[in-house]
Amino acid sequence: MIRPIKKITEKHYQLFLEADPSRKIVDNYVNRAYQFELVDDNELLGVLLLLDTRPETVEIVNIAVDEMARNQGLGEKLILFALDWSKKHHYRTVEIGTGSTSFAQLYLYQKCGFRVVNIDRDFFVDNYDEPIIENKLLLKDMIRLEKKLN
Repeated sequence: MIRPIKKITEKHYQLFLEADPSRKIVDNYVNRAYQFELVDDNELLGVLLLLDTRPETVEIVNIAVDEMARNQGLGEKLILFALDWSKKHHYRTVEIGTGSTSFAQLYLYQKCGFRVVNIDRDFFVDNYDEPIIENKLLLKDMIRLEKKLN
């Protein structure tokens, strides 16, 4: 079940930081975001944060699934929830950004209908204090994707 987060716990923060390793950056957006959690039998399995960016546009700024629950379609379930919620709340565009080395995430977002619209060169180099290594590569660029809602 996906529901609004009533109170952010340390477990929520652990998941936020899996998706975005900078606590400073997460702290900057977490309280401004629409906050959702994916739970099963009162066990937290995933998180989703949506943030207004422009009129009629919302961005998925954080999405994560607990490591023990991955590869079960839960990430896709969270994305489809975000798209449905956004449509019901009269948004016309949903955006998401991910690392250029985040191959599984790029596949998932495109599978859910997102299209690449831009590349923020050196985003992770310029905005994060520590280098991020993902899939044995130094993460430098953010791939920006969007999906238009009907």
